[in-house]
Amino acid sequence: MKKVYLDNAATTPIRQEVIDEMVKVMQLEYGNPSSTHSIGRSAKAIIESSRKTIAKLLHCQASEILFTSSATEATNWILRSAVRDFGIKRIITSKIEHHATLYTIQALEKEFNIVVDYVKTLSDGNLDYAHLEELLKSEMSTLVSLMHVNNETGVINDCKRIGELCRENKALFHCDTVQSIGKTEISLSELNIDFLVASAHKFHGPKGVGFAFVKKGFVLQPILFGGEQEKGWRAGTESVHQIAGMAKALELSYLHLDEERKYIEELKSYCFEQLKANFPAVKQNGITTFYNILNVLLPFDETKTAMILFNLDIKGIAVSRGSACQSGSQKPSHVLVEMITGENLKKPSLRISFSHYNTKEDIDILITCLKEI
Repeated sequence: MKKVYLDNAATTPIRQEVIDEMVKVMQLEYGNPSSTHSIGRSAKAIIESSRKTIAKLLHCQASEILFTSSATEATNWILRSAVRDFGIKRIITSKIEHHATLYTIQALEKEFNIVVDYVKTLSDGNLDYAHLEELLKSEMSTLVSLMHVNNETGVINDCKRIGELCRENKALFHCDTVQSIGKTEISLSELNIDFLVASAHKFHGPKGVGFAFVKKGFVLQPILFGGEQEKGWRAGTESVHQIAGMAKALELSYLHLDEERKYIEELKSYCFEQLKANFPAVKQNGITTFYNILNVLLPFDETKTAMILFNLDIKGIAVSRGSACQSGSQKPSHVLVEMITGENLKKPSLRISFSHYNTKEDIDILITCLKEI
């Protein structure tokens, strides 16, 4: 049975070149980067070279890139430091953010009694920018935390517009770019973003490593104490091979960006065309969506919702469900509940997410299996 992987928004297969790079580093560069001898200095040089590579690709300074275990860790660190150390009294976010953001903000709300305001989400999944502008008029010290690309629907937020609104109203801007880094051009020299987070496994790199961009002038206080790694801000011996793998993955993603983006755009169009041809009442959740994410509301009876992923899985197809049931529960997706109303929320929605490793044959197999359900 052919395995069909269409869940690239969850994680991506590691490129072979990245695996080769990581294996080479593990075999040859085993030194502790904090050691002063030549073997340690060699490992340290790999870390700093990786930092420079990432900074060059994002058009920022190397000193503004900090390595973490994940975007989740980076988001927790940044938001907590903003409230605890920068005097932030209010956070503006949306109800369709990733839980790494939402749960962190909820914890800070309880712990520090900060004000939390939510930007309205329109039925098409886009933010209500007029509402954001209205919220920003307050003189309270504010941080805005809004993602670039929604991980469930692929709806794209206008980071340039958000950044300009933040600048005009003297608010800080934290942006979750987990779904977009490595898949579209991002120039931090042109965007008013103060803090940015990313994870390597979303752009064909290893799991367990990510990075934060912290604009020059901001000093984060550590949440881990120990050594002097990462400017003394994040203690713990660095995972040299993972950092090297992440830099290699990002470099390759941007090297092949144009050709892979075009290929994936065509795959997404083909997928939706086939869905419409076989299920004419299918609807796309969200408009102006990112090129590798397709979230669709299927015109199936709601009784099929709970078992749809299981049925696809036993046929060798990996996709995600961002709707009425998640992980076997009956709890609706917190993203789609802001967009879909009534009986449609009970019907199955699928998040189909693509990479350059996918083929039209993968999509044909998916359609065949959906018809059998």
